[in-house]
Amino acid sequence: MFSDITDIPVCTRRIFHRQRLWLMKYAVSGLIPIRHSYPRLKASPVPKQGRLCVEIVSHCWGYSHLQEYQLSSLVLNPPRNVDIVMTVYFCREDTKTLEVLDFFSRLSVPGISWQFRAMPKEWLFRRSIGRNHAALNTKADWIWFTDCDVVFADGALDDMAKALQLAYAPLVFPRYQGITGLLEDDQIRSESGKGADVRPLPDDMIFEEELVSKATGPLQIAHGDAARELGYCRDIAVYQVPEPKWQKCQEDRAFRWMLETSGEPIHVHGISRIRHIAKGRYTGSAASSRTRTALRVMQDWIRRRN
Repeated sequence: MFSDITDIPVCTRRIFHRQRLWLMKYAVSGLIPIRHSYPRLKASPVPKQGRLCVEIVSHCWGYSHLQEYQLSSLVLNPPRNVDIVMTVYFCREDTKTLEVLDFFSRLSVPGISWQFRAMPKEWLFRRSIGRNHAALNTKADWIWFTDCDVVFADGALDDMAKALQLAYAPLVFPRYQGITGLLEDDQIRSESGKGADVRPLPDDMIFEEELVSKATGPLQIAHGDAARELGYCRDIAVYQVPEPKWQKCQEDRAFRWMLETSGEPIHVHGISRIRHIAKGRYTGSAASSRTRTALRVMQDWIRRRN
């Protein structure tokens, strides 16, 4: 249930690291033609039928309150027709997240198995390291790479399992998601300071339905066979390098590039994301934090106008 991951074969060479990150960013956009240098899936994944097993993979650093809501949504809305393995990568230095995971590890919920994997924070800060470890080691029929701000309503996981019956695409995503507005920290941490617990979402947390056009970072549901074959950007060395601070997740796009698809939509109801202004996983000066917050507010305003 709890395990410490210390033996992942990550790349540690940092010579010209930033230049290689820049190169890969433009390669996956199609501007640099190097796709032939990387492996492709050998064959289309074999469709799965019957009672499926789906592994959900999340990362948490500085967002224990969101992780608590996510795990609570599983406990409050357990699946009936699918087996869920809930995997969380975290660092023991994040004591608040450790407290939350320790609490949930002691709960027995039908249809749900917990896998909480501790790793050095430098590995956690490059999210594809944990995702790659999960992809190569999963035994599930499908593996959902998500974020800790995603929550599941009653029936959502069974809805997903029904939509996955005989699906043959290597990558799928929910056609719709519910999203909140950008919430202030105190709107999310309403129960902070009271210890870890099973917490329902606040009654005043409103989700608006949004159409999803591709398998973005928190909505990437990969076929288990494809994940075990290619990992998560396993062969892109620059995305398997530990980092001294949290990195923007550009490898999400690279994962779609490796699978040569933006994903196929499936109809699933009850998948929602809690959007927040404060970026708890990032560090820096107060001025830097204010700048990032202002940019997020501006991006949200532009997004809602379009």
